[in-house]
Amino acid sequence: MGCEPTETPEDVDIAAMRAKYAQERERRLRKDGQRQYIRTEGQHAESYEHDPHNPVADRVPISEDLDVAIIGAGWSGLLAAYHLKKAGVSTFRNIDSAGDFGGVWYWNRYPGIQCDNDAYCYLPLLEETGYVPSKKYADGTEIHAHVKRIVDKYKLDKRALFHTLVRGVRWDRSIKRYRITTNRGDDIRARFVIMAAGPLNRPKLPGIPGLDQFEGHTFHTARWDYDYTGGSWEKPELHKLADKRVAIVGTGASAIQIVPHLGRHAKHLYVVQRTPSTVDVRQNPPTDRRWAKSLKPGWQAKRQENFHKAAMEGLLPGATDQICDFWTELNRNIQARMEARGWPQLPMEEFMGLREVEDHRVMERLRRRVDSIVEDEATAEALKPYYNFLCKRPLSHNGYYDTFNRPNVELLDVSDTLGLEAMTKRGIIANGKEHEVDCVIFASGFEVTSELRHRWAIEPFEGRDGLSIYDHWEDGYQTFHGMMTHGFPNFFVIAFTQGGLNANITLTFQTQAEHIAHIIGAAMKRKATTVECSKKAQDAWVKHVRETAIDMSQFAGICPPSYLNNEGEDKLRWYLGEIYGPGFYAFADLIREWRDNGDMAGLVIR
Repeated sequence: MGCEPTETPEDVDIAAMRAKYAQERERRLRKDGQRQYIRTEGQHAESYEHDPHNPVADRVPISEDLDVAIIGAGWSGLLAAYHLKKAGVSTFRNIDSAGDFGGVWYWNRYPGIQCDNDAYCYLPLLEETGYVPSKKYADGTEIHAHVKRIVDKYKLDKRALFHTLVRGVRWDRSIKRYRITTNRGDDIRARFVIMAAGPLNRPKLPGIPGLDQFEGHTFHTARWDYDYTGGSWEKPELHKLADKRVAIVGTGASAIQIVPHLGRHAKHLYVVQRTPSTVDVRQNPPTDRRWAKSLKPGWQAKRQENFHKAAMEGLLPGATDQICDFWTELNRNIQARMEARGWPQLPMEEFMGLREVEDHRVMERLRRRVDSIVEDEATAEALKPYYNFLCKRPLSHNGYYDTFNRPNVELLDVSDTLGLEAMTKRGIIANGKEHEVDCVIFASGFEVTSELRHRWAIEPFEGRDGLSIYDHWEDGYQTFHGMMTHGFPNFFVIAFTQGGLNANITLTFQTQAEHIAHIIGAAMKRKATTVECSKKAQDAWVKHVRETAIDMSQFAGICPPSYLNNEGEDKLRWYLGEIYGPGFYAFADLIREWRDNGDMAGLVIR
């Protein structure tokens, strides 16, 4: 299986587009950067800490000694539990504020929710569970069902602690354990802690003046209110909106899936946009059962590697793009152009020039798609993305642009005012005009580049001698292999820190979870009290990561403000952490060889 390169326009004035991109970026810059958003805390906390899916049951506080506490029960926490059990570690708990496993796939149940990555790659442990997704881009319900499939098969829910928010983590030298306190009054003493909170665990709200004055209904897409809209996660027929005027703020990954549903059901819909997304065709046929039956052992790992190379690192001569979607189009087209030229050894500058040309052609194809669907010229122009590919997360949907042809749907482009100017008792103010609405839905994303202290929201979080993790990492991550840090014995993190990044986020997490479980399992077999990376090993890893890093600052600096570049702030904190420059598979090989060597080099074991 494979696919041909796409046909992209050749009549693109690249010099003019560079100037246009710069102009569009400049008029969207805000001096307040991330401060333009407000946090779901204080007066805004109640509706976001409330669980609309499962009631919170009363329970008595827990006081116990535990081998491993896993903070989080999304993909990273679930995969940590799976690999711990595989490594022979049985006494662990996942602790999560949600009512079940799933993380973003537990909380996010908005109408139309699907994964925008190839599900055959994205859903982990497919071969282990004997499951093949029903289609290329799985619905949220199917993804959550796969979460439960893993949990049930490996009996990972026996000791999970849900509706429990970790408040404090502190190393207690006297007992050589971490004391974990929670909002339920628990006192958990864990030998090891794995921080697996995930990058999308905290919704954020736009700091619109007058937000608290609005007398209508509001909610965030991550806490969809079906009691208000009607319908359900499984059948999102939003019949209660038939007499409602609705505004949705944001046009990113969640919004483009939601807007068609709102457009069909609301009396009137305002779509508030600051920067448009790229929205390509979504080819999402059902799984070919003959293909599924033909799959040989190891097929998922091979497909995941193909996706990563096709989407991020580039296809090599003779390689076939098995994924064939909007993520892989650019590199597939570059490969075709290189093949047509006989794969010459190009200087980096010349290769990047070739890449820029194809980038502009792909983006022009996407802009012309808008013109081919949206009937109103002004609306179509406002929906066109003027930036380089991957400046914003690429998206696909077959009904998003068509929705703007409905008479009840209106695009409010607020790029000139850098967002909504205000909210009033009755509605929203955009471009100097008040629009009365009954409901405002915030599709404003999550905190992925804010301060770690706020994202984790655990205080204190202390290692040896009261060292705060936030102070320890204030000037940048200090890790060994991205998963351990000196001064915090028996502590591990699954996150975007200083390691290999795969185009498929779940494989990134699985690779880390397997490595961490190996270390914990080995330490327990040795009856070790503590395991910690030495400062020397940590410093050497940090040096190596930074010496081999790929400088992303120039690219981030030409992109419009978004969470990908820290909202355009001068001090770039790349939300993906410090990526291991040699690549994901080079990183995976490195840590596998480290494990196979067996001497636990760089660790101090007591």
